[in-house]
Amino acid sequence: MRIVIVGAGAVGSSLAERLSGEGQDVVIIEADREKAAEVQETHDALVLTGNGSSQHVLTEAEVEKADLLIAVSNNDGANILACHTAKGLGVKRTVARVEDPSLHEGLETLGVDVVIDTGEAGARELVGLVRQAGVSDLVEFANGKLSLIGGTVQGSSPLAGRSLAESRRLTDWDWVLTAVVRHGVTTVAHGQTVIEEGDHVLLMVAADDAGRVGSLIGLARHPIRRVFVVGTTRLAIRTVEHVVNEGFDVIVIDSDHDRCRTLAERYARPLFVCGDPTDPATYTDFDPSERDMLLALTGWDEVNIVASLVAKAQGMATVVARFNRIEYVALLSGRGIDAAVSARLAAANAILRFVRRGLIHSVATFKDTAAEAIEIEAEPHARLVGKAVKELALPRGAVIGGVLRDGRAFVPEGSTVIAPRDHLIFFALPDAIHQVERLFT
Repeated sequence: MRIVIVGAGAVGSSLAERLSGEGQDVVIIEADREKAAEVQETHDALVLTGNGSSQHVLTEAEVEKADLLIAVSNNDGANILACHTAKGLGVKRTVARVEDPSLHEGLETLGVDVVIDTGEAGARELVGLVRQAGVSDLVEFANGKLSLIGGTVQGSSPLAGRSLAESRRLTDWDWVLTAVVRHGVTTVAHGQTVIEEGDHVLLMVAADDAGRVGSLIGLARHPIRRVFVVGTTRLAIRTVEHVVNEGFDVIVIDSDHDRCRTLAERYARPLFVCGDPTDPATYTDFDPSERDMLLALTGWDEVNIVASLVAKAQGMATVVARFNRIEYVALLSGRGIDAAVSARLAAANAILRFVRRGLIHSVATFKDTAAEAIEIEAEPHARLVGKAVKELALPRGAVIGGVLRDGRAFVPEGSTVIAPRDHLIFFALPDAIHQVERLFT
């Protein structure tokens, strides 16, 4: 597939690296000469320096031959114009990053096929993490009826030291252990996989059973009463709006006095505090405890890291940090930061479904593994239809975690027979993704 990416910032360069690594034909357009030169040295892609909304530059990129144009610069208007110009030149599909909600309406008439809003996507992910405090990952599939939940196995977990086959007999409810990440290496679990303390595990469960996962992997449950939000970025404010609507008490901390005053005049419910989020004294008057949660959502990784560590030291049960540099996630996992969010991953989740083959409904990527969870629909004549799960001869790097059939979601067994129009949620390592796609042809 030929893919043109406009904008080589954190999101654009991350997408380019992932897609070119899969063998896709990637062209990157970046207006900043220094950034373009840097990306050219580190990415296996053609890099053009210029305005990504220029007809001349897009023609030089041969956008008319492209299957997909992804406009992810930091300028909403430039992204929209790039899609509009590219559509006029003949590109098949366009995706634009547009974070101003007032611009979303009517974009299809301007040549934008799909709008992604990484801020809104991140805010919704954070709300899920607040509801299930302590887990590191929470991704919904099958219209919210199935959940893929991640967390670090604790010493108190009944799973620790047991094989997967033994562990399945411990509960009277259904779940699938899709993967184990251990020392940075991801393994798709099978019956003989032994789960160890410290493993990062990903489990697929029915949404109604999501609350049981924490105790299964040994997480202490502390009902959250207050949520501290560090920063007043767009992601932070959108998250505040969602969390307040969920009924939590919210305290927003930011060092910009004017920004705090302006937001306090706009919002009645959250309490805005002007202070240094990395200073322990900022939290002292609130008497923080294990019933409090901190979301560090500034635009600076270093501030988010220090604020998270301070919150943990002050006694807060759960902290979540926003990262621009994904490599920090694996480095700091288990060292005071319980979960992380990233604009790069939010963009990848929104875009990869247009790259994968088949009737893809959603794709999820993760912080510490290149594996993907893919919700894909079985067409009537697909080669897997009519076969039981145990007959599919799935590649070793893939597992079926859930099924949505006629509006009912469930965790499959080996005897489950795939029916036409089933939505299957696969967890697959990179080497297995194309083999999984072939099952649906």
